[in-house]
Amino acid sequence: MSSSEERNIVKVFRVWKTVHQLVHDRGYAVSQSELELTLDQFRAMHCGMGRNLDRSTLSFYAKPPPGSDKGTIYVEFAKEPSVGIKEMRTFVHTLGDHNHKTGILIYANNMTPSATKIISTVTGQFTIETFQESDLIVNITHHELVPKHVLLTPEEKKELLDRYKLRETQLPRIQMADPVARYLGLKRGQVVKIVRRSETSGRYNSYRICA
Repeated sequence: MSSSEERNIVKVFRVWKTVHQLVHDRGYAVSQSELELTLDQFRAMHCGMGRNLDRSTLSFYAKPPPGSDKGTIYVEFAKEPSVGIKEMRTFVHTLGDHNHKTGILIYANNMTPSATKIISTVTGQFTIETFQESDLIVNITHHELVPKHVLLTPEEKKELLDRYKLRETQLPRIQMADPVARYLGLKRGQVVKIVRRSETSGRYNSYRICA
């Protein structure tokens, strides 16, 4: 195996781990064995006889918690470095054929504008998110300088607004393009509690609404 292929396997392994943590942190069912998978185990599962990475084996889906209406989430690693309209249409068909409500497509290099446009045409039917592999090599939520973000339920959001007699427009904003917002899959109007450490009070909470 070439050194470049070995580096690629290690990179994709780290991305694979991060996206499993992402799915788990959103409340979907991910086994502990998947979260704790080692690089050697990853190689055994996803590298063929030639020891090259087989991307077709990386896809997975996860079920939502009991009582949730979120539906299943499906994650696919694009087989080609660049995603075009054909690959995106195939991805959408996969979501529909298996009744997945949310799909995450991970690609290595780039995505064409035509492929991106397809996402907006299926809004309401599916939620489609895309990540470049470089976005997921490191789990940013594990960085010591990134405070903990907790998504509020609709009931918790209402309680917050009622308690402080606030309108939604009075809350500070977090943009949908924010890396943590993307990690959590935030939608417009959702509120996150941000827990920061404080030398005086131990910790303090602030709230932001996704815009």
